[in-house]
Amino acid sequence: MRPEPTHQELIARRQTRRAFLGRTAQGLGLVALASLLEPATASAASPAWPGLIQPRHHVAKVKRVIWLTMAGGPSHLELWDYKPELAARHGQPMPASFTQGRQLAQLQGERLVCFGPQTTFRRYGQCGAHFTELFPHVGGVADELCLIRSMTTEAINHDPAHTFMNTGSQLLGRPSMGSWVNYGLGSEANDLPGFVVLVSQGEGRSPQPIAARQWAAGFLPGRFQGVPLRGRGEPVHYLRNPAGVSRSQQGDVVSAVKALNAQHNAGVDDPEIATRIAQYELAFQLQASVPELMDLSGEPASVRARYGGSLGDGSFASNCLLARRLAERGVRFIQLYHRDWDHHSQLREELPLKAQETDQACAALLTDLKERGLLDDTLVVWAGEFGRSPMSQSNKGTVGRDHHNLGFTIWLSGGGVKRGFSYGATDELGYAAVENAVTVPDLHATLLHLLGLDHLRFSHKFQGLDARLTGVTGAQVVKGILT
Repeated sequence: MRPEPTHQELIARRQTRRAFLGRTAQGLGLVALASLLEPATASAASPAWPGLIQPRHHVAKVKRVIWLTMAGGPSHLELWDYKPELAARHGQPMPASFTQGRQLAQLQGERLVCFGPQTTFRRYGQCGAHFTELFPHVGGVADELCLIRSMTTEAINHDPAHTFMNTGSQLLGRPSMGSWVNYGLGSEANDLPGFVVLVSQGEGRSPQPIAARQWAAGFLPGRFQGVPLRGRGEPVHYLRNPAGVSRSQQGDVVSAVKALNAQHNAGVDDPEIATRIAQYELAFQLQASVPELMDLSGEPASVRARYGGSLGDGSFASNCLLARRLAERGVRFIQLYHRDWDHHSQLREELPLKAQETDQACAALLTDLKERGLLDDTLVVWAGEFGRSPMSQSNKGTVGRDHHNLGFTIWLSGGGVKRGFSYGATDELGYAAVENAVTVPDLHATLLHLLGLDHLRFSHKFQGLDARLTGVTGAQVVKGILT
C-alpha cells in the first residue's frame, strides 16, 4: 500500500507542467463560460456583488422592495374586504356549497357558522377605497395603495404558508424571494447586505416563531441570504471589536484571512469559499456602517413623530424608519416581520391592538418615501401568509377566525403599480377569490417584472434543472395592476 502523500508532495504535484497546462486550459474555459452565463462570477469574492442579470431583461420600474410581512394571517374580513352579505348572515349556518370538499385548518368536522365583520368600514381618499376604521393613518394615504382583494395561496398552516409566500414552494431548502433578487440584481450598498430582515412583535402574547429559513439562500450561494438586524441592543452579534483590538488590527486579520482563503480557493474553486471571503469583508464594513444606520438621533423630530412609538426600541415603527434608511443606502430587498396576527380567539380584543401597532408606521413609511423621491422606484408590499375564514371559531370561550387560503387581501404601493386602485374580488361571503384570482407565483412574477427581470428567463441550475422562483406553476405577471 502506498503511503499517503505529504502536504509538500501535493503542492509539488500541483506545480507540474501537465497540471499547470490542464488547469490553465480549464480556467480559461471557465472564465469564457462565466462571461457568457454569469458575468459577475469573476468578482464573486468582492463584497459588492453586481448581480447575475446584466443588462436586465427589460426596463425596470423599481430599484428595491420593502416587504411588510404581517405574520400570523391578518383577517381580510375585518380589515380590507367588507362583505355586507356575511354581516347579514351572522350566526347562520355557513352554506355547504361554499365549504363542501374544501380544505379547512382547524374547523374540519365542526359546525360552521357565518361570522360577520367585527369592525366598522369607511371610504378613504379620492379613490374611495373601502376598508376598516382601524387603519385611519393608512386611510390617509389610500390614494397611494393598490389593493389586491383576490390573493390565494396553496398552504393553510403557518410555517408552510410562510415558506410558500417567501420561496414559491412549500418544500424546505428553496431560496427566498429576497435571495433571488439579491442574486439577480446585486445591491447598490457596498457596506450593507443586499437583503436585510427586521423582526418585531407587540406586547402580551407569545406568537409562533419565524424560522430563519424564511430568508435563507437555499441552493444559491450563501452570501445571498437575508441578514437579520436586531432592532434592540446590538444589531449584529459581535459587532464591536474585543477590548484591545483596534480597527486597523482587525483589518489586518481580515486581509490575512482573505489571502489564505483566496489561495486555497485557487486550487479548489469552491463557491462557498468565495462567499466566506466576501462575508468576512462585509462583516468588517458593517462595524462602521451599522452603528451609523441604527442611530436615529439625527432624524428630524417631525419625522420621528410621524412614525410614532419609541424609535430604536425594536418596534414595528422603529423598523419602518430603518427600512427607509436602508432603502436610501441602496439595500435591494428589505423585509419586515410583525408577529401575532393569528386570531383564532380574542379577535375583537386583539386585532385593534395589531392595527394600532402598525397603522401609523405603514402610512409614515409611504409618506416618507414619497417626500424623499423614493416611492417612485420602490415597491412596498403589505401581506400576511394567508387570510381568515368567514366562519367563526370558538376557543376557550372567545371567538376568532380560522386560517384561510382561498381568498384574502394584500396591498402594494410604489413604482409601476396603479395607485388608488382595487383589483380582483372574493365571493359575497369572502370565502374564495372569484374575480382575477392571484397566486403567490403570480405575485412573485410581478415583483420580478417590476425589477426588470423576466421570471421565465431568471434561473439557477440545481440538480440538473433550471430552478426558478416561480417554479413550473404557469405563473403570470398581474398586468391589470401595472401602470
